[in-house]
Amino acid sequence: MAADNGSKRLYEAAIEGNVTTLLELLRQDPMLLARVNLNDFNETPLHVAALLGHVRFADEILKRRPQLAKELDSRRFSALHLAAAEGFVEIVKLLLRVDADMCFVCNQDGRNAIHLAAVRGRLDVLAELVRVRPAAARMAVDGGGTVLHLCVKYNQVEALKKLIETVAVDDSHFVNAQDDYGFTILHLAVSMKQLQAVEYLINHTRIKVNAKTSNGLTALDILTQSHRDLKDMDIAETLTAANAIRTTPKKPSSLSRSSSSPSSCVSKTEKTQSWKWLLSAVFHNGDWWFFNQKSEWLRKQDSLMVVASLIATMAFQAGVNPPGGIWQDDKASGNPYQPAGTSIFAGKHLRTYNKFLVFNTVGFMTSLIAILMIITGLPEKRIFMRVLIVTMWIAVSSMAYTYGYSIRFFTPRAPKLSGSGTPSGADSVIFLIAILVAIVATSSIGLFLIGKLFYVHSRQNKSTKHPVPSEQI
Repeated sequence: MAADNGSKRLYEAAIEGNVTTLLELLRQDPMLLARVNLNDFNETPLHVAALLGHVRFADEILKRRPQLAKELDSRRFSALHLAAAEGFVEIVKLLLRVDADMCFVCNQDGRNAIHLAAVRGRLDVLAELVRVRPAAARMAVDGGGTVLHLCVKYNQVEALKKLIETVAVDDSHFVNAQDDYGFTILHLAVSMKQLQAVEYLINHTRIKVNAKTSNGLTALDILTQSHRDLKDMDIAETLTAANAIRTTPKKPSSLSRSSSSPSSCVSKTEKTQSWKWLLSAVFHNGDWWFFNQKSEWLRKQDSLMVVASLIATMAFQAGVNPPGGIWQDDKASGNPYQPAGTSIFAGKHLRTYNKFLVFNTVGFMTSLIAILMIITGLPEKRIFMRVLIVTMWIAVSSMAYTYGYSIRFFTPRAPKLSGSGTPSGADSVIFLIAILVAIVATSSIGLFLIGKLFYVHSRQNKSTKHPVPSEQI
């Protein structure tokens, strides 16, 4: 009972970092530290001191019982693991003096002290551990990666730089190491949109820009297939400047199957290549709009639903309550064919009203179609996504035309000028602006289709004219 009470007081002293209590307990029971492992506690007092950063307490324990530096808890953490993860460099130095080979010991997750220090960004601890046991930094982690993969995964760019500068400054094999999926640290940095890491790896290391994963993808392929981000353009520019390539399938070009000579084909291609690529670039290399399972579009369906619902509400309201209101009396219009309840707009300007009604109906129906498509859920195929986007374009454009014709009805007309048969107020500034907006929105559909055609054509030309050099892979 006295021994159990002494162990309990020992752990309380470790939590507080109370060296006086520790010394008093050891004076009363010199074998107290020797019996630590016989208790039911998961951690030794040294684990507790290392976790909480009690340097003097840890020093006193190591002087009297240095064997505790090798003890592991139930998760196979040593005191060195805990001190390294928390960044207590002085305790790390104490533990390394006792047994530096503890740097090679891994916990249940397959990580040693250097791995944990890198993950947490403890640069001072990392420098001390690498200085004493640099070989421990080359140990693989679970999943086949290295400590460099952990730095990228946890966005610890400074730790990545420290390790490369101290361990792998001239070791391209270590920098280009791959995990079980064939990912190098560049693949991982690109997939996680870490622009700073990508720029550092390309500009300051011997990373292979066109290395392939197990699925045959380069870093540029991964960027193209990942979800869209604001950093994509900068990452793509950095990769392209380093001569990064894409492993696109080789498709036979129509030029190669034609009867014309190769020189004439190349000459024709060179004349049109620049402006084809310009149109392609407008659409972000043709992939600007190809959503995937992780795309932002799928995470913003609620926003699309709100927009479509708003357009449907506007169109419905304009349909049942047309601009100008309705006749309130059968005799008010002076026309027996325009009784009460019919549109004043239609009675005054029937041709303009018919245009208004057509565009309002188109906007209403297309917005309903978009709502139904979102509610029922779209199959994960690009064609359905294209249909939804075109539908929304039509709905927005139709409402712009509807607004223009409504404003035209309300705009007062000036008297006809002498010698002119056109009212000066008919084409008001507001009406022209509305029509211009609608035309721009509608023409974007045609521009998209043209851009896609030239993009496909340019990719075919590039795949035949610029084969992938084997030495770049």
